[in-house]
Amino acid sequence: MIQIDVTIMGQPYRLACKEEEERALREAAAFLDKKMTGIRDAGKVKGNDRIAVMAALSMAAEFLSSKAPSGPLSSMSMLEVQEKIAAMHKVLDSALTPQEILF
Repeated sequence: MIQIDVTIMGQPYRLACKEEEERALREAAAFLDKKMTGIRDAGKVKGNDRIAVMAALSMAAEFLSSKAPSGPLSSMSMLEVQEKIAAMHKVLDSALTPQEILF
């Protein structure tokens, strides 16, 4: 593990990560800093905790609406994939529940 220093909205943070993950962590911190700074500078949200929550919600919405660039699931958003998986779990659970009685 290595220690890296990042700054998010003017606040310094020391983070630990694996050496091969340093670049990704720095990019994530820079992305978060940009999101939070943008929200703060828009002046509509006050308080660092509220700014952090708004940034997290924005990033979660982006993630859930993103789609794979290619492949069998490229036409579906992450949220749609999660919903399909949940539906499959339900079908499997209902199909396997009677089997538990046999054992």
